[in-house]
Amino acid sequence: MDKAYDPQAIEQNLYQQWEQQGYFASENHNAEGQDSYCIMIPPPNVTGSLHMGHAFQHTIMDALTRYHRMKGDNTLWQPGTDHAGIATQMVVERLLDRDGISRHDLGREQFIDRVWQWKEESGGTITRQMRRLGDSCDWSREAFTMDDDLSGAVLEVFVQLYEEGLIYRGQRLVNWDPKLLTAVSDLEVESVEADGHLWHLRYPLADGSGHLVVATTRPETMLGDTAVAVHPDDERYQHLIGKMIKLPLTDREIPIIADDYVEKDFGSGCVKITPAHDFNDYEMGKRHDLPMINILTPTAFINDNAPDAYRGLERYEARKKIIEDFENLGLLEKIEPHKLKVPKGDRSGVVIEPYLTDQWYVKIVPLAEPALAAVKNGDIKFVPENWSNTYYHWMENIQDWCISRQLWWGHQIPAWYDNQGNVYVGRNEQEVREKHQLGDIDLTRDQDVLDTWFSSALWPFATLGWPEEKPELETFLPTNVLVTGFDIIFFWVARMIMMGLKFTDKVPFKEIYITGLIRDEQGQKMSKSKGNVLDPIDIIDGIDLEALVEKRTYGMMNPQAADKIAKRTRKQFPDGIAAYGTDAMRFTFCAMASTSRDINFDLNRVEGYRNFCNKIWNAARYVLMNTEGQDTGIENDEKIFSVADRWIQNELQKTIQEFDKAIAGYRFDLAANTLYEFTWNTYCDWYLELSKPILYGDEYSAKEKRGTRYTLVNILEQLMRLLHPFMPFITEEIWQKVAPLAGIFSESKQSIMLQSFPKADDTLKDSEAEADIDWFKKVMLGVRNIRGEMNIAPGKPLNALFRNGSNEDKQRLTDYENFLSKLAKLDNIEWVEANQETPMSATALAGDMEILIPMAGLIDVEQEVARLSKELEKVEKDRQRTAGKLSNPNFTDKAPAAVVDKEKAKLAEMENTLNKIQQQISELNSL
Repeated sequence: MDKAYDPQAIEQNLYQQWEQQGYFASENHNAEGQDSYCIMIPPPNVTGSLHMGHAFQHTIMDALTRYHRMKGDNTLWQPGTDHAGIATQMVVERLLDRDGISRHDLGREQFIDRVWQWKEESGGTITRQMRRLGDSCDWSREAFTMDDDLSGAVLEVFVQLYEEGLIYRGQRLVNWDPKLLTAVSDLEVESVEADGHLWHLRYPLADGSGHLVVATTRPETMLGDTAVAVHPDDERYQHLIGKMIKLPLTDREIPIIADDYVEKDFGSGCVKITPAHDFNDYEMGKRHDLPMINILTPTAFINDNAPDAYRGLERYEARKKIIEDFENLGLLEKIEPHKLKVPKGDRSGVVIEPYLTDQWYVKIVPLAEPALAAVKNGDIKFVPENWSNTYYHWMENIQDWCISRQLWWGHQIPAWYDNQGNVYVGRNEQEVREKHQLGDIDLTRDQDVLDTWFSSALWPFATLGWPEEKPELETFLPTNVLVTGFDIIFFWVARMIMMGLKFTDKVPFKEIYITGLIRDEQGQKMSKSKGNVLDPIDIIDGIDLEALVEKRTYGMMNPQAADKIAKRTRKQFPDGIAAYGTDAMRFTFCAMASTSRDINFDLNRVEGYRNFCNKIWNAARYVLMNTEGQDTGIENDEKIFSVADRWIQNELQKTIQEFDKAIAGYRFDLAANTLYEFTWNTYCDWYLELSKPILYGDEYSAKEKRGTRYTLVNILEQLMRLLHPFMPFITEEIWQKVAPLAGIFSESKQSIMLQSFPKADDTLKDSEAEADIDWFKKVMLGVRNIRGEMNIAPGKPLNALFRNGSNEDKQRLTDYENFLSKLAKLDNIEWVEANQETPMSATALAGDMEILIPMAGLIDVEQEVARLSKELEKVEKDRQRTAGKLSNPNFTDKAPAAVVDKEKAKLAEMENTLNKIQQQISELNSL
């Protein structure tokens, strides 16, 4: 093995070997007695690239997949990408725009050809990055939501739902993007806090007896008002209910109505109702059968439903004129500054309008009821369980689903219109003509496409071959677990459950593991505007400072904001980001993955787990150097196992059981910690050290040495298999070198991926060895503590006295004298009776047994006290400085909470250090 671990030298070569050998492939049928295990990847947008959230979830999915593959399951991790209608269309339109071409210049067919061309050339970024992460997907089954098979499934679902009356075309209020000219989903709308105004307007009563005051943040919508609402119990207005308002600036009168939705104590208690331009007003309009007057064009200009004076004005120009006109008429009560949430299109950046338009809808309640029951009766389980409450809330308040989008890229709606406006739905035009006996009359296909979430909702069963009855549908459905974020429980998870139950009579997955969000080390959301985004590939390969600065500021229109981000980046990463490799990053994700909690991602943790990789590498080098070309006892039963050999086997069995339990509960953090503790502390820090006296000592027999060499390779080989789901690359590289020494390498199983996952063997548990080594460790730690406290060099030989112990302590001292002499560097070990006089000594306890290290000739007490006093003074000054900062309200009130917490932790650590130093001085003075 190379002296140093270099992930860049091994990772990509190993992945190519795995993929070429077909190690990721699944089988359509399970072998006899075999279970299946299937995870459906949440298909990332074909336009996208991996962000930290992807990398985190993919690590979890791959760890589960590799674990179950090694458990012997027929394992399918289904890969693929989503056509991402609006996002992809925008990318291609921007590219055309550079050449001065619009999609309308090309026409629909040519534009779609361009999108496919772009997809072939540039749409594979995310799948290339997935390979860098070590994702062991079955690439032979890679799917794309616009593939012919999946498009056929979309057609089939649409037609069947339409024929059952569950899809209809109707006029309802939608989120409308006036720049992209399409309806958009709630997920594509960002609520941005802004400084606005609250305009208080006077609405005169039609009988001239006075006026009511209404407040609005969108005065232009008053042109579409069709009522003023008050609370039915509001005594101020009960006598006015049913009377009419003369709507200013128009020639219309509108009624005063009563509705429980109105808050009596908010503002004047009177609310203007614009059913065609507000979602809450729309629902009230339906309850009271109010007219729905749309006053906007698709591009957000005032249309012909408004008075002449405002027609053709852009919405914000109309706002200005309306306010001026109200003021001139003496109808503007007052204007107040007001913080509000403005809905903006996440891609267009323009303000979204609630807009009344004809769209296609899914009648959702009949589909929602069985989907709700599936979670309530336990067919589907959320992890953690509390997310089921969020699911229940959404499903019990569900509205019909708008599934049409005014785009060209996507699944075109399979509906055709004749000249009279009659609509016909079918799988193709020929089927429509034949079914409805339309002959040669002119038919025009609906221009809209389906919401991207419609095809995504079919993902679990469409990728398995539905509507054809393919064997993999029986083998892998329902899938085992869906790994996803809480933000798409409604948009995607719920819809998959509804569609899966409707068309397969099965739930699409048995469990839903909801992950937390990846945030920066301060707990802030990662975003381009904050300049705190990390690219997982940069963590794997490293990136220099200037390239990182350029990446974080690329495309920013505001020079001041870009400069601020550049400065922050240079301060945070003066040397850029080091190359940590995939395994270190993956292990970091696993170690931080407690159920549903957000992760404050800190590169220091990655660096720590890169050191963990080095520790594993160096341990493997030690094992190989001491076993290659040696008799490791594979074919020789004449082995004697030392107490250390028996102890490490005992600890391994416990580790396997703890790991299995943690994975079953989706506690990847506990699983990672279990592996880390066993690898670093138990195996490397203790067992490898305990093996040295046996391997290098002349007093041990060939059988004893053979037993230790066997144990070294046996434990290391199993440890690589244990670590493999989390750290696939380093484990494969080491396993291929150690497996032949362990006697399990064969021509047919040349990869760790083809090996079984370790199983705990209760016959290898050894409580006696565990108790003996626990005793030995206490003694070792006692001696180490004395060396540390008294500033005695680790290699300096010591004399040791032991007293006040039991007969068992005495026997162990005899049995393990050689281990203690070699590893604790003890020249002389002596048992003394309780009443026996002893020289001036430093002491430690191992249980009830006292460890005494005579100090004569080891330290100069005065000199050591002086050194510690100087250190005490320095730490006290630092403590006072930090305590002063924390007692200053200017710091504690204004600094970020994470920074304040860091200072508090620092203060606690310094106070702990002070106590330790004072204790050491006290002990020295007693000597």
